[in-house]
Amino acid sequence: MSNEGCDAAFPANLGARHLASAARHTIDGFKACFKSEVAFRQEVFIGVLNLIAVALLPMHAAARLCMVALWFLLICVELLNSAIEAIVDLASPEWCELAKRAKDYGSAAVFCMLFVFFGSWAAYLIALIRSLSD
Repeated sequence: MSNEGCDAAFPANLGARHLASAARHTIDGFKACFKSEVAFRQEVFIGVLNLIAVALLPMHAAARLCMVALWFLLICVELLNSAIEAIVDLASPEWCELAKRAKDYGSAAVFCMLFVFFGSWAAYLIALIRSLSD
């Protein structure tokens, strides 16, 4: 894929400088999303509860890893959804059916991830309750 005719928004960084730049952009992204997106803040709170539950409940190491990984995936999907919403708002400030669809698709992706996350916890808790009643 060629980027002929495009000016670089940022000068190219290589090596350690690139890593440091990427880390700054990552931190900026987390900060901006936390500041501007209520859903992101709610999902961070869910993550805190998730970590507490994973630390306190009896589960295998693989299950702990899966529960934490599912939360990270939820955060990733929310970040992507927020990015879609931001770029749609920038590109199409007036109402547009395609813009609405793009936002709806992102919202549906977050819903699917929430379903998987909470479904996994429900399955674990049901199994735990059954094992305690035996």
